[in-house]
Amino acid sequence: MLDKFSLKKMDYFLIALVCSLNYCGLLAIQNAAPELYRRQMLGFIVGAALMLLLSIFDYHYILKLHWLYYVAAIGLLILVLRIGSSGGGAQRWISLFGITFQPSEASKILLILFFSEFIIFYRVKIFRPLHLLACIALIVPPVFLVYKEPDFSTSLMLLLIFSLMMYVGGLEWPIVAAIIAAVVPSFFWIISQATQGNSSILSVYQQNRILAWLHPENYADSTAYQTINSMTAIGSGQIIGRGQEANSLLNTGFISESQTDFIFTVIGETFGFIGCCAVILLIFIITIKCFLIAAKAADSQGRVIAAGMGTWIGFQSFLNIGVATGILPNTGIPLPFVSYGLTSLVCLYAGIGILLNVRMQQKD
Repeated sequence: MLDKFSLKKMDYFLIALVCSLNYCGLLAIQNAAPELYRRQMLGFIVGAALMLLLSIFDYHYILKLHWLYYVAAIGLLILVLRIGSSGGGAQRWISLFGITFQPSEASKILLILFFSEFIIFYRVKIFRPLHLLACIALIVPPVFLVYKEPDFSTSLMLLLIFSLMMYVGGLEWPIVAAIIAAVVPSFFWIISQATQGNSSILSVYQQNRILAWLHPENYADSTAYQTINSMTAIGSGQIIGRGQEANSLLNTGFISESQTDFIFTVIGETFGFIGCCAVILLIFIITIKCFLIAAKAADSQGRVIAAGMGTWIGFQSFLNIGVATGILPNTGIPLPFVSYGLTSLVCLYAGIGILLNVRMQQKD
């Protein structure tokens, strides 16, 4: 189980990148919500320790429990809908044994581990079309349960992670082309549903968010309020940022959830264009590192794990920054390693820990 661990093969550059990105998040949280700084620091310590611990164990042994990860993900998501606590119009948190956490965030790493084994192990044991249907049937329950919280952005992230893992795991190009051909028209159909008024597939708040994205000037005092203030705050940071000025938008309270969904706004206003570029560059390099590890992985399971982690970090960062800058509708999704949130932070570090072990066993 430990025979493939090697300090010489440890990817210290990746560890430095992740810790540097996390440090940027700690600085931003200290400005946005000083009372939460110590809790996030605790999350960093626990996450870093878990990362180093998981890097020691051969990931093949970790994957032997893949069905347990799937059952745990489904069980926690069902539990949060039944006894979970609510906040901001959503029911996403649960308290067990005195610990409050967010199952939808934990489900990302649990499902990455499950599908990295299921996709590869059963691909040669099940007839190809049945294998594809089985994979789709298994991703639908967690996506549906997360959507019901409601958390559309996380359900979308799960689908993105699953889709890329399927492709890396051997999904044929014709099927990929068919999926793209179905997804692109679906996007425009959803937009049209939002603009037509009463929609059968979108809730009122989802319609308002899409309309506020299309016509922010008509929703400046309501749904688009946050996004407009976010763009104003980022722009006010100019090149080097405003620091902790008392008259900043951040300090006036016009930007709520600045420590989570709009943490990039804090970075833009406080550290300016240079700070934004630094964070984006760190995220970009970490994402590229994940896919480079996937390309050189010793086997298909390692390749799928690394691709899943790269998709999680890269696409989720794009969604979060896109919302803060007005490029995308408001989705309410954290910025990896930067936003406040112990569940997300610890789970991300757990994924990096397993990724480090994949890196140790890669082809020379």
